[in-house]
Amino acid sequence: MPADLQIITRQGHPDFLDLPWEQPLELWSGTTDRLISVRRGLSRHVVRMVSYDGRVYALKETEQRLAEREYRVLRHLEDSRLPAVKAVGVVTGRRSRDGRDLKSMLITRFLDFALPYQHLFRTTATSLLRDRLLDAAVVLLSRLHLEGIYWGDISLANVLFRRDAGALMAYLVDAETAECRPSLSDELREHDLALGIENIAGGLYDAISEGLLEVDADPIEITDDLLDRYRWLWAELTREDDIAAHERWRIRQRIERLNAMGFDVEELSVVQSSDGSRLRIRPVVLEEGHAHLRLRRLTGLEVQENQARTLLNAVDAYGLALEREAGHVLPESVKAYRWLSERYEPVIAAIPDRYRDRLDDAQLIYEFIEHRFERSKAAGRQVENDEAMVTFVDEVLERLPRERTLIDHDGGNDPGDVLLGAPELGAPEAPTPTAGEA
Repeated sequence: MPADLQIITRQGHPDFLDLPWEQPLELWSGTTDRLISVRRGLSRHVVRMVSYDGRVYALKETEQRLAEREYRVLRHLEDSRLPAVKAVGVVTGRRSRDGRDLKSMLITRFLDFALPYQHLFRTTATSLLRDRLLDAAVVLLSRLHLEGIYWGDISLANVLFRRDAGALMAYLVDAETAECRPSLSDELREHDLALGIENIAGGLYDAISEGLLEVDADPIEITDDLLDRYRWLWAELTREDDIAAHERWRIRQRIERLNAMGFDVEELSVVQSSDGSRLRIRPVVLEEGHAHLRLRRLTGLEVQENQARTLLNAVDAYGLALEREAGHVLPESVKAYRWLSERYEPVIAAIPDRYRDRLDDAQLIYEFIEHRFERSKAAGRQVENDEAMVTFVDEVLERLPRERTLIDHDGGNDPGDVLLGAPELGAPEAPTPTAGEA
């Protein structure tokens, strides 16, 4: 007896019952008005995007075993607070109207403001993009490997990027080949890297042939650079330090160095020699996101790491101004609440709705802080928020592309095509973050 259609979805998402499940996914064009065209990377499977109340979901057609396995892996990545798309559901038991069995579906939530590498290559100067792209990829790989995740299919097409206060943050978007283990051996890590370097080099050669990169760009030199950066970061995160017992202050120094790199040390192994003269210290559990964890604790805001650093600078600067006004020290929680209610929220509320699809709120605040700083420097005085907002709209927001979802507006393209048409005007490169009162 054939299985009945079964749609398993997580709470807080649509039931997807109105979609044409009896049709092969590649034939959905024209069968539902929920289908949209989104610029994305290549996929070995048929993938389509659907929209529900402004939220975009990716549907991937694959074998039931693979769909259910990838769903479990993505849930594990989410539980481990790793940067990846969120698993929403699995659809099984699909049959066509004439009784043929159809493949199962994996449903994931498409990342708002997420950009494929092709869009970044088209909108950002290569000289500025390279370091940001490599650093984002290295941090993603390091975090996965620290958590015992063997990816097995590292490639540019399987990553999306979000702007992060002058940097980029990389997100895994395809976990079909990923494996979750208690830990990874050095041999397995090196195998994962070797596969990834080959795939990334291939993607870079493709980008050159498509005119997305300069013809004199060297994919081998770029991937060698990525490998060097990964190995340096991995050593910094995992190495064991041997220190004298009377130099226990160096333990704190190691933790602070890791914090400065954006990693929070949750556990530290300290082993004392038998004669008590030496100590061996090694981080045991690390989590990337020291700044965003502090910001979340103070304000409840969920932002990315570099955005959090900028916003924490703004909290601290405004807190100092409040203390000067009050004439005494204020609790950190009070300063954070005052900044959130008196600075952050009014700025977000003042941004016209028509620009809210350009960048996420934290990135808009970052761009506003940078704009006000430049205006103040040019004017030789402190430019206040109301005055800065006028020029921010005219000089910055009008120039930003709509990046919440990169919709393709060319009706001739199939929704599943890799859409590499000329994008809207790219956002200007952001300067180095500076402290300031948002």
